[in-house]
This record gives sequence, C-alpha cells and structure tokens, in this order.
Amino acid sequence: MASSDVRHELICSICLSTCTDPVTLRCGHNFCRVCIDRVLDTQDESGVYSCPECREEFQERPTLISNITVRNVGENFLSTQSHQEEITGIRCTYCIHSPVPAVRSCLHCEASLCDNHLRSHSRGPEHVLTGPSTSLENWKCSVHKKILEYYCTEDAACICVSCSLAGEHRGQWVEMLDEASEKKKKKLRNVLQKLITKRKEIEERVQSLEERRRKAQEKASGEAERVTALCTDIRRRVDDLEKKVLSEISRREEKMSLPLSALIHQLEIKKDELSRKMRHIEELCNMTDPLTVLQEPDTGDLCDPEEEEGDEDTGGHDGGDEDTGGHDGGDEDTEGHDGGDEDTGGHDGGDEDTGGHDGGDEDPGGHDGGDEDPGGHDGGDEDTGGHDGGDRGVELISHISHTLSAMIRGINVTFYVQDPADILLDVNTAGNNLLISDDLKTATRTEITQNRPETAERFLYKQVMSRRGFTSGRHYWDVEIRGSWVWRVGMCYPNIDRRGLQSYIGDNNKSWCLCKRQWFSNPCSVRHDSKVIQLPDEISSNRVRIYVDYEAGQLSFYDLCDPIRHLHTFTATFTEPLHAVLHVINDSIKISGGAAGGKTERI
Repeated sequence: MASSDVRHELICSICLSTCTDPVTLRCGHNFCRVCIDRVLDTQDESGVYSCPECREEFQERPTLISNITVRNVGENFLSTQSHQEEITGIRCTYCIHSPVPAVRSCLHCEASLCDNHLRSHSRGPEHVLTGPSTSLENWKCSVHKKILEYYCTEDAACICVSCSLAGEHRGQWVEMLDEASEKKKKKLRNVLQKLITKRKEIEERVQSLEERRRKAQEKASGEAERVTALCTDIRRRVDDLEKKVLSEISRREEKMSLPLSALIHQLEIKKDELSRKMRHIEELCNMTDPLTVLQEPDTGDLCDPEEEEGDEDTGGHDGGDEDTGGHDGGDEDTEGHDGGDEDTGGHDGGDEDTGGHDGGDEDPGGHDGGDEDPGGHDGGDEDTGGHDGGDRGVELISHISHTLSAMIRGINVTFYVQDPADILLDVNTAGNNLLISDDLKTATRTEITQNRPETAERFLYKQVMSRRGFTSGRHYWDVEIRGSWVWRVGMCYPNIDRRGLQSYIGDNNKSWCLCKRQWFSNPCSVRHDSKVIQLPDEISSNRVRIYVDYEAGQLSFYDLCDPIRHLHTFTATFTEPLHAVLHVINDSIKISGGAAGGKTERI
C-alpha cells in the first residue's frame, strides 16, 4: 500500500507517468518540465496561465522551480522497483526454494543461472552464455536446433553453422551476427538522423503556422472591434439625426399651427356672427306684419360687405403664410447637400506665385498627401492576399459613418440658416490694384493703381476685407468667381497683418481660406496658418458658399453645384470678430446675397 501511495505522488498528471526532471508551480503541484512547458506554450496565445491540476490562474507565465526532493525520491523508488522486477522477472532455473535473480543464461542448456550455479556450470564450448533471457529458444535454429551464429545477407536471416555448410543457405554470403548487427545499427542511425531532421522541419512549420494563426486571430479581433465601434457610432449618429429632424418637423408644425389656429378662431367667431344674422333675417322673412319688416335696418347693413371682403383678404394672407412655409422648404433644398465628409487628405503645400513676391517660400511639393485618407480609412491593415470582403465591409461602414456626419452638418445649416448675410466690402482695406464696385459687392483686379492713401488698415497686396464682422450666430455668404483662375476666399480676424507674405489669407493663424491655383494638377485646397489640405476634387461651379457657426467654432466651404457639395470644415475656437476677405489675382470676385442673417457687429 505504501509503495502504491509513493508511486501516485510521483505521477505527472499531464503524461500520467513518473515525473522526469520534476518542477513545481507556486500552487505546489509537480509536473515533468517538458510537459508543463508544452502546456504553458499553448496558454501563451490566450495570455492566461493556469495550473493543469488545480486550475489556479497566474497573471504572468509562472517560473518553474526544480523539485530536487521529488527527483531523489523518484530515482530511489525506481531503483528499488527495478531491482524487485529483476528478482520477480528472470530467476535462476535451479533455485527452486527461493527466487534468486539470474545473472546469465546458457543457450545450450536453455537455463538461467544465478551466481552460485554459474560457478558450477560446464565450461564446454557448446555451452554458450548470454544475458538473462526468457526466450532462449529464439537463439537456436528451428531446423538443426543449433545456436544461431551467422547472418545470411541474401535471405536476411539468422542461421546456424549447419544451415551455412549443408543447409538451404549453403554457398550464400554470410556474416557474423555482431558484424551484421553493427552494419544494421549504422543504417538505423542514418535513418534516425533523417527522421530527427524531418521532425525539426515539421516543428518549425508548426511554429510558423501557429504564428500565422495568432496574427490572423489578432487581425480578426481588431477588425471586429473596429466594426463594432463604427456600427455603434452609426447607430448614435442615426439616433441624433432622427431627433434633430423630428424636432425640426415639430418646430415647423408648431410655427405653422399657431397662426392657423388664431385664424380659425377668428373665422369661428365670424361664423357665429353670421349665423346670428341669418337667424334674424329668417325671422324677418317669416313675419306677417309688413310694418315690422320695413322698420328693421336695411339688409345690406346686416351683411356688411366690406367686412366680408376683409375676411377674404385674411384668408389670402393665410395662403401666403403657407406659401412662405413652402419657400422655407425651398431654402432647405438649397442648403441641403450630400457633401460627403471633410477631406482630410494629405497636403501638397505650395501657393500661387503672383509675381509680387518670391514664391520660393512656398513649397508646392512640401507634402506628399499621404498623411491622411479622404475616406477616413487608415489602410494600415496588412493583407498578404489582397483586400478581402471584411476590409470592404469596414470601408463601407466607415463611408456611411462619414456620410452621416455630413448629413448632420447639412441639417444644422439647413434648419438654422435661411437668409444670406449682407456682406459689403471695405474700400479702406482694399489693395491699390483692386477696383471696388459702387455697390461694394465686387472686387476686380486692375493694372491701374488706384492711388488710395497708404494706411495701416490697407492691404499691400490684392486683398480686401468686409466692413461687417460676425461675433455670434450662424451665417453664410456666397461668392461668384468671374473668369479668375487663381483666387482665395475666406474669413479673417480684423487684426490680420496687412504687409508682407504673411498677410495672405491662409498663411497666418488669423485667417482661413479656400484657394484655387489653375496650373496645379489638383488645384483646389484649403489653408490655415500656412498648412495646406489638398481637396480630392476640383470645384465644379464658379460659385462658392462660406458658412460660419461662431459658437460651434465651425467654418465650412461648399461648392454651389447641383446638388450642393461640401468641401471642407475648419474647427476652431473663435476669439475675435470674423470678417469676409477676398484675394483676387485675375479678373473679379462678386459677393452675392442680401439681408443679414443673425446677429452681426459693425466694425
């Protein structure tokens, strides 16, 4: 019983054999070093390590500590067990009273001998001794009953001397058993070496495949997280869009219902009055006394034609309200846009060289345009087999997300901005090579110097600011570019520099602009603080809209094509009044629009 208990304690629960090179985990359980290493290697993929015996988890891969005590006990136990197995295994044939282990076996006598019986055993040459064996008959020829001493190479058989001299193997090439055995061992060692090499190759292949599987799992996990995040964002954006649209519908319904309710109330009062008059007239018509009928006031006074005519005018005015509401919907359509999303594409740098200053300070190729992706995709996922359906799905979801962003921005513009702001150009800021129209709406480049007085507020180059600056609210204004192939339009703070290259709008931190340079392959870009963002497409029309939401810190540009196309939105915290500003290189730029929208400040 004690022996069984000791053997149980020495068993490795992984391979179910006696521990070889036993090691101990922190929980106290023992395992073969090779076995536990293999288990921990498989747990590396999940990053969670646990004891195979008690399932205790470890934050990091546990350190294996050699258990010298278990190793010594195991070696002693195995030695004792081996000795006992020798005693109970091959015993001396002649020791019949007690089991004595045999040390040699005689092939001639077919008996096993202990030390004592070996001393008295015959020394004759026919008595061939070998190690203890229980299958002594295998050492003799089945035909001649003689000891097998030779190996026939032709028949690959062990034979005795009679087989070689007079038997069926006569005349064939034979070798001594030891010599033939060494030759076969040599061949087996070569085969063993090849098998070892092959197994090593397989192990390396397995490791490579496991690494690929791990990377594939990591990539799949990352894509799943991206898709989940994108879908969550889309659901949130759709919910926000639904709330905004429903709120606007409710607001418009209320705006339409209030005047209609008042008008209905007035008409109900008039209807009651008319009913009263009708009853009175019916009573007069039913009277038989002519004197009473004739003494009543004239029926024309009862009808009051002038009042009825006024009622009809009121109804017409109501129709006008409805028509105005329809016109408001038309504004929505004008302002609506599918817009896509802001282009965050890479920068190409550079600017037009007007001839008035050295263009070397601006680097047309300063940026490779690869920093940002117009579609919002980083494209960094490695895919050795090309883009699969999962990547296309992620791109589609991302595109939908950005489209929703543009839709939400479009809703904001449509719902809260209805009339263009009244922008008038300030002649006191116009460069002397600009001609300003009488209505202060158009700036035209001219070769004739205007000889305006040089003041601190006048631009040195062909730029002009608006008189009016926005300090709050939402506003938009449109410009029409007439034949100009190099221009800039945007907004700036009133303290923008008026001299030097830094006075160009977009080339300082006090201005934001949309610009076009015709000689570039993709000429349209936006600029702020000398940082250029290249737009993916050209402006398809000659009209551009500039929209500002002062409190939200947003300045947007739109191409007034059909439908309206969003170009880019700057985000900033505005700290000063924002003025419209034009930069005219060729021909002219005209500001279109009329009445002011929202709160403005005259500077």
